[in-house]
Amino acid sequence: MAVRVATLAFEGVEARPVDVQVQISSGAVVFNVVGLADKAVGESRERVRAALIASGLALPAKRITVNLAPADMPKEGSHYDVPIALGVMAAIGAIPSDALEGFVVLGELALDGTLTPTAGVLPAAVAANSRGLGLICPSECGPEAAWASSDMEVIAPRSLIQLVNHVKGAQVLARPQPAVRRLAVDQPDLSDIKGQESAKRALEIAAAGGHNLLMSGPPGAGKSMLAARLRSILPPLTPRELLEVSMIHSVAGQIAGGELTDRRPFRAPYHSASMPALVGGGTHARPGEISLAHHGVLFLDELPEFQPQVLDSLRQPLETGEIAVSRANHRAVYPARFQLVAAMNPCRCGHAMDPGYACKRQPNERCVAQYQARLSGPLLDRFDLQIEVPAVTAADLVLPPPSEGSRQVAARIARAREVQRARYDALSLPAVATNAAAPAAVIERSARLDAPGTALIRDASERFGLTARGFHRVLKLARTIADLDGADAVGRPHLAEALSYRAGLASGRLAA
Repeated sequence: MAVRVATLAFEGVEARPVDVQVQISSGAVVFNVVGLADKAVGESRERVRAALIASGLALPAKRITVNLAPADMPKEGSHYDVPIALGVMAAIGAIPSDALEGFVVLGELALDGTLTPTAGVLPAAVAANSRGLGLICPSECGPEAAWASSDMEVIAPRSLIQLVNHVKGAQVLARPQPAVRRLAVDQPDLSDIKGQESAKRALEIAAAGGHNLLMSGPPGAGKSMLAARLRSILPPLTPRELLEVSMIHSVAGQIAGGELTDRRPFRAPYHSASMPALVGGGTHARPGEISLAHHGVLFLDELPEFQPQVLDSLRQPLETGEIAVSRANHRAVYPARFQLVAAMNPCRCGHAMDPGYACKRQPNERCVAQYQARLSGPLLDRFDLQIEVPAVTAADLVLPPPSEGSRQVAARIARAREVQRARYDALSLPAVATNAAAPAAVIERSARLDAPGTALIRDASERFGLTARGFHRVLKLARTIADLDGADAVGRPHLAEALSYRAGLASGRLAA
């Protein structure tokens, strides 16, 4: 008779049920794990053997067969250790065979029998709760699992011995409580930046509508400082967004101590990042930086220094809000609804636009053209705001800090975001939270352009050669500017400002 223990396999952020079946029979003394298991799962035999010995148990001199069903689903990771160990313990009578009914089990084992943290506990808890089951997981992951439901039974032991004592009633483990990550006291603030008022305005608009932003300027102008302070003016994650973001970070193993936070992610990979690191992939199809930035910000500094193929791989996720990572026998889909913020110098040396500067290698115009040619037109078309960030003068630096900081700007952005959320809820689009994510047909109706506004955007489209995507992104940007102003309809001034951001860098390239 086989003992069954419920566990899970992960496909993206989805948790699929897996049945761990353990059978002990007469025959050759072997310990086999079957069911399309990878190397990490196959090595669990030795971890389970050592953990049971450390817990005072010895494997019988019989044939032990562990089947991970369904057998045609790939099994990856070390979280099968604990369900296999408990299945073996139930099969030899160390614990009651019905003690694990009603629970999903996952966790990695150390050689001394302790349970070590594992990735994917939050998606596992959500999946178990949806099936009306409880969860057994390592103690360090207990606070993470507790977020799934307050009514769900969660057992988070430190070791196999502690779990056995709980099952037999010799020790009662308290239910873990949800944990919140403490924020650092000193956070970057917009009041740290002197000057750059036009850039701050563009940053506020980008934050209000979730728009993509490209900043170009000489070294030391403050582009990276502006991007780093974007997180301080963004509103906190909604409960739905918090769950989505935390499930991705849980699968990636980036939730320390089970502590969640409602701060939006801010990811800033180095320009040497590979395509799998940025969009996801690798041997086990893990989430990349764009998925870890879901509902947050992906900041790419020195944008032209990234490999062109890596940058162009962002084009589809920017439109669809998800990324599909496919392998020969595995396919995972990860959410990737992120706000792209990038910074770049006008040329390789960074000073081609400075008055009186002459490049030593070639004419300034050619230096700028060659450097900016590393960025494809379709990628640039996906930036709603393209601004020039001039160098800060000494006159700006000696001024006192500005009176308005991140708190005041964040309040305006929160009001604009609330207007957008109410608008799209009324249109039965609860998944759309910002103007940048709104469908084209919806944004055309919500903009409600008058005759002067229609004439302006038609003339601007012909003058700047806006694509259909560019046309609708201008409308979305203008809608956000109107929301910041508290206007019901998009007027000609809102459109004019949106067009100035859209055409700013393009005109600069044409002039060069």
